[in-house]
Amino acid sequence: MKSARPENRVPRSVTAPAAWMFENSPFPAHRRPAQTETAGEHRLRERHMPAEERVDKALADASGTVLISAIGGAGGLGKTWLALAWAHQHAERFPDGQLFVDLHGFSPVDEPMAPAVAMRGFLDALGADPGRIPPDPDAQAALYRSLVAGRRMLVVLDNAASAQQVVPLLPGSSTCTVLVTGRTRLASLIDRHGARHLQLDVLPRWEAHALLAARLGADRVAAEPAAAAELVELCGGYPLALSITARNAAAFPLAEAAADLRELGLEALDHDSDPAASLPAVLSWSLRRLTGEHRIVFGLLGIAPGPDTTLPAVVALTGLSPARARRALSALEAASLLERSQGGRYAMHDLIRAYAATTAHDLPDDVRETALVRVMDFHLHTAHAADRLLDPIRQLVPLEPPASGVHPLPLPDAAAALAWLDAEHATLLATQRTAAALGRHHVVWHLAQRLNTFHLRRVHLRDALTTWRAALDAAAHLPDPTTRSRAHRFLGSACSRLGLHEEATGHLDQALALAVHREDVLEQAHTHRVLAFTWEQRGDDRRALDHAQHALDLYRSAGQRVREAETLNVVGFLAARVGDLTTAWDHCQAALTLNRQLHNPDGEAGTLDSLGFIAHRSGDHHQALDLYQQALTLYRGHRQGNEVPDILDHIGHPHAALGQHDHARSVWQEALELYRDQGRDNDAARVQRQLDGLTPAPGG
Repeated sequence: MKSARPENRVPRSVTAPAAWMFENSPFPAHRRPAQTETAGEHRLRERHMPAEERVDKALADASGTVLISAIGGAGGLGKTWLALAWAHQHAERFPDGQLFVDLHGFSPVDEPMAPAVAMRGFLDALGADPGRIPPDPDAQAALYRSLVAGRRMLVVLDNAASAQQVVPLLPGSSTCTVLVTGRTRLASLIDRHGARHLQLDVLPRWEAHALLAARLGADRVAAEPAAAAELVELCGGYPLALSITARNAAAFPLAEAAADLRELGLEALDHDSDPAASLPAVLSWSLRRLTGEHRIVFGLLGIAPGPDTTLPAVVALTGLSPARARRALSALEAASLLERSQGGRYAMHDLIRAYAATTAHDLPDDVRETALVRVMDFHLHTAHAADRLLDPIRQLVPLEPPASGVHPLPLPDAAAALAWLDAEHATLLATQRTAAALGRHHVVWHLAQRLNTFHLRRVHLRDALTTWRAALDAAAHLPDPTTRSRAHRFLGSACSRLGLHEEATGHLDQALALAVHREDVLEQAHTHRVLAFTWEQRGDDRRALDHAQHALDLYRSAGQRVREAETLNVVGFLAARVGDLTTAWDHCQAALTLNRQLHNPDGEAGTLDSLGFIAHRSGDHHQALDLYQQALTLYRGHRQGNEVPDILDHIGHPHAALGQHDHARSVWQEALELYRDQGRDNDAARVQRQLDGLTPAPGG
């Protein structure tokens, strides 16, 4: 029998990998696969290991008789390259040779290679006498294991479709090492044979840039840094996409290649005559072994709004039962077409998502539309439930019932509501855009209203502006005339908070005119109150006070006690701003009493803030500090993050008046950081000026 030396290690039934694949691979030398087997700090540390070290560790941790590492990931991520590169770099560990076979699990070949075909190739490479190879597969396997017994060999089983394809090819000797690559997670190989699974991830930005430079030349990439950065961004770190892009850009300026990729998207990564050089074709091979139902779910996920999703949203999108939807998600995850992250969220790489969307176009129009209507209703009605928990007293335009079979996510309390809105914020914004594109104008409008409290609480001021601009456009298509005046009012408020005062007053004047025309007393009161805020922001306190007094009178006539309490506070604050401290104190004390009677902690905190301002204006700085501190405690207790920097800003003034500059500096510094975090640049600049005006700290 011949010894299986490295030079004749490849079965004749498959194509041998050329030597240059080790030396001139299109991928950088330090790929970092994302380990999914560990958790916590151990997992975080391992994620930054070079890929070859990760393979070393996986093999060291393998618990079976044979050391096995299974490298998984989507098509085009470089699994084969990693296996070959590792084999080349560690050739000295395998003096008795290396065996390689492409099992065609995911390729243009219609069917995966049968284990018996691969086995015969291995026996030939090991020098078995063809006339003495038994016909029985089990006998062939026994011969194979006897030939490798005691030898230090590496077996590379590339592109495996299933564990059933791999298991017959496993050597029985502990001296052998096996590398398996494939797109699916080979569960039984892990469970029964102690394999360690490494899931390859996309390249980080710096490695993607290095790949591009290696393929195109560092000087060329350096000459067009902006275009190179855009190509890296558009490819999302996907190795095959970067390689195709580099090929396409070989004869053109990088800026032109970036423009093509930006405009054509996935089409720019296609290749009609060479499937292996086409990202859509490579991805399509992953769908062959999915069921029809799972392929439909894949397509619908490609068109669903948002960057990621959850099981309840997928249930709404697909109309499947939770159990069937979970099985579909698990199948897509196992096929490396979907990734599950902490919190039960599922996401696709942007390029895989784009491919999924192309498969959705093959579905009937009514299937796609029905799915989108269901998932939009799920998000809208859950957002409605969340908003009711955050602000139960706010009056809302009623919703139509959700689509048949759609059940909003149950939210037990305000904390759960806020957590859900935080997690789903990007998806809710995308849902509004999708609704606008489909002409579902009522969804566009209602989402803006249901997100408004959340946007203010989390200080997503630009998102509030965007959603209300979309809502105003949608209101023109809605039959209820109140939607247009309310959209103008909320849009005016959003503009005012961002310092767009001319636009704000323009929208608010239109809102007021529409409310007066309809004789809608409450809408007039709401609009006067926002006008008071806007004119105060513009520096015209007397005009603001006039609007606040109008709002107070209208709320009282309508019997709106909560709004009356809130507006009493507004009138008191503005009266203090114009110097009428007696009127200010009386109104705010009345507001404080009423808010406490109504158990309205937010209103109580706002009134304590105003009373602190009045005390400061009156020269009683110690009382001001006490009142401000009470307000701050209430706001922090109710997670009103948008109000906290305002109170901190206010607290600094009585500290400064008392000569307590260290205390003033401390609270203003915290306010400054919060304003910057919230994107409130004008407020941040004002507080910075206040800090600059303080007496320098000792040693400063």
